[in-house]
Amino acid sequence: MRFDRTLIFSLLLTLAGCVTTHTDSNLLGKNMPKTSKAQQAVDAARVHTELGQRYMANGDLQSALVKLNMALKFDPDYAPAHTVIAVLYERINNLPEAELNFRKAQELEPTKGAENNNLGQFLCRTGKSAEALAYFKKAVADPFYQTPDMALTNAGVCQLKINDIPGAEASFRDAIAHNPNNAEALFQLANTLYMHNDAFRARAFIQRFDALGQPTPAALKLGYDIESRLGNREGALVYSKRLHSLFPDSVQAHALTPTSP
Repeated sequence: MRFDRTLIFSLLLTLAGCVTTHTDSNLLGKNMPKTSKAQQAVDAARVHTELGQRYMANGDLQSALVKLNMALKFDPDYAPAHTVIAVLYERINNLPEAELNFRKAQELEPTKGAENNNLGQFLCRTGKSAEALAYFKKAVADPFYQTPDMALTNAGVCQLKINDIPGAEASFRDAIAHNPNNAEALFQLANTLYMHNDAFRARAFIQRFDALGQPTPAALKLGYDIESRLGNREGALVYSKRLHSLFPDSVQAHALTPTSP
């Protein structure tokens, strides 16, 4: 399951862009509009959110928390700050505060894809899968959301957790229809089909995943399992050799002997 980082990383604007140079001031002079106190509060919240995100990226969570709390002090309704601080709280295993802030971000931006997807993922991770699905649906409904396939993939993973296999398969297929190169959706659909005794169709999707050139231990092991079930010993051996060559220390490689099958 993937967290929607589009919103988070979009916060990392260059701080220099917030600074007006002396030359700019001379050129604009008195024609430059005065910034309202409300806008100043929003700007301060944005800058402190950016700083908090940078501290998080550097592993300094304590300083990040200080900056993010300061951002919310400037503007309690600044949704990006609630999103970033929610991620931080989840990272330090403060799940009640994480949920509170994910929900607050969604309440402030109720129709936005990223906020709905992020809340849905959190709920799914914390055992509230049925509730999560409603937020994935809202995310996909946002016509301006650039990655609906991400929300659909996350919905599919969540549906697997509540054993809604037909629903999960439909979500993964819809994700692939939106983005044929969604590696996670291709892998998840292949795995779902294989686990439910449809190795033949699973093969097509693991091959599409493989064509993206992003091999993972789990995907290579799945390819091996699919070919083995289909009786293709040569194809299974190719996956086994690739797995041991590329990821010799992985759990999946240790599950197979180098000469398997």
